[in-house]
Amino acid sequence: MSSEIAVQNNILAWAIHRAGFDLQTFTEKHPNVGKWLKGEKNPTVKQLEDFSKQVYLPFGYLLLKEPPKEKMPIPFFRTNNTQATEISINIYDTVLLMQQRQGWLKEYLKDNDFEILPFVGKFSNSTKVKDIVNDIRETLGLPESWASHFKTWYEAQDHLVTHIEDSGIVTVFNGVVENNGHRKIPVNECRGFVLVDEIAPFMFINNADYKSAQMFTIAHELAHIWIGHSAGFDYAEMLPANDPIERLCDKVAAEFLVPEDTFVEVWQEKPNIKDVARFFKVSEIVIARRALDIGVMTKRQFLNFYEAYANREFTKKESQAGGGDFYATTKKRLSITFASHINNAVKSGVLLYRDAYKLTGLKGDTFQNFFSKHF
Repeated sequence: MSSEIAVQNNILAWAIHRAGFDLQTFTEKHPNVGKWLKGEKNPTVKQLEDFSKQVYLPFGYLLLKEPPKEKMPIPFFRTNNTQATEISINIYDTVLLMQQRQGWLKEYLKDNDFEILPFVGKFSNSTKVKDIVNDIRETLGLPESWASHFKTWYEAQDHLVTHIEDSGIVTVFNGVVENNGHRKIPVNECRGFVLVDEIAPFMFINNADYKSAQMFTIAHELAHIWIGHSAGFDYAEMLPANDPIERLCDKVAAEFLVPEDTFVEVWQEKPNIKDVARFFKVSEIVIARRALDIGVMTKRQFLNFYEAYANREFTKKESQAGGGDFYATTKKRLSITFASHINNAVKSGVLLYRDAYKLTGLKGDTFQNFFSKHF
């Protein structure tokens, strides 16, 4: 006979709510859980282990008498409200995962005498947009017209990310928790977040977002690093939250991608979003955002454009949906920079395979294949 274990019903209810499930719907689907909540029976250890996986919670938490106080380690800004009070558990777990990776990388880099990155927080006491933008360009080795050398903005974005990684900033693209396709990160809650650190800064971009919107997220996160403030944001309709730092990062991102003086010159010759987007090698939505900033497009015009553009992008995304290349996806989910350090640490014997598996979410043959054949 399997041993049973007593669990507080307030813990069960909290765990279900925390995972984002409706209590009634969940118990209808899992009748045994309803009986546990009513005190009619207790779960076996195996049943409780299964339940912990269903609600994405470590088993030990279910044995507590009261729910622990969990707090998002970084501020999360909402466009319509200054700061979010509740965050999806999938976002929360992803932030904790990135912090875990960052913690390991930070110690590894220190142990190997890597120097701090001088640009992190360099403009913590400045609001001069063009000074910040010029320093970002100089640090990344990108002239003002760098994007014009590429045929498409897709190529320009790949080039930008390469330079960001080369500067020492870990850049992660993912739309799910680690490699779990069932745990999606909602774009309407999180377009991205950044964990600022003087030696191992991490940028996270929600890869479930429209590709055309990711460029602005990347630039916005760069601004956060130069200003020295960790944060997450939903960036609803490509507009910042009503917060001084968010508005500053927004201005920096806009100036970095589409310099105002050049925009005005090009717009005067060709007042057309498609033509201007083609010139700057950014998406049309970025140009529309810039047109709003500079005042050649009203907010209503921009929001109408955004809605139509988002609908087109959604349709395109649905038609292109597919499995993709797992190992190519893994490169983006880990970041080339982070994966390189993991690889070197394992080869030098500094990092055990067991720990490398935990840090990467890859195990056994999958880990070996990724680093030996696809990395």
